[in-house]
Amino acid sequence: MTRGTPLLVVSATKAEARYVPTTVPLLITGIGKVAAATAVAASLASMGELPPDFEVVNIGTAGALRDEVSGLHQPGLVINHDLSSDVLRGLGVEVHDEIPLNDGDADVVLATGDTFVADPVVRQALALRAALVDMEGFAVAWAATRAGARVRLVKHISDSADSAAVSWPEVVDHCAGVLGEWLRDYLS
Repeated sequence: MTRGTPLLVVSATKAEARYVPTTVPLLITGIGKVAAATAVAASLASMGELPPDFEVVNIGTAGALRDEVSGLHQPGLVINHDLSSDVLRGLGVEVHDEIPLNDGDADVVLATGDTFVADPVVRQALALRAALVDMEGFAVAWAATRAGARVRLVKHISDSADSAAVSWPEVVDHCAGVLGEWLRDYLS
């Protein structure tokens, strides 16, 4: 590892992080927003005061909400898609359901939720707001930004967020290889 900026690599599963270099600090959170947020918050809190340039890099798989989307992406915005934001705002509650990511692609939006998206109606509705969907990105970004860390989300498309998404175990190793290669390039 030659990159001087201190960082923590975060992944939901060991399978997605299979090719992360062993010299890199790695946190496996478990699947879903609660697991991701609590694991990241606890890990960062245990480090004490973070250096100003500390970065959390979340690597993982994502579903494509649009047919033309494939490959590796660094979203510029992450949204919490399964929070009843409109209802809460209607009740006068301030809701934070979007996090801009400074180093991401401004044209790529990631929707995060605990719902496994495989229904075509849900996919179509989400595709109006985002290009990608996952189950941890917003939670990682939320916990990291609250701790004062920079955040980078790096997602590789594993499926089309439809009924074929259940084939994830068959494609995760390929995705992990691409993510590991990206991380090695990023660190050099």
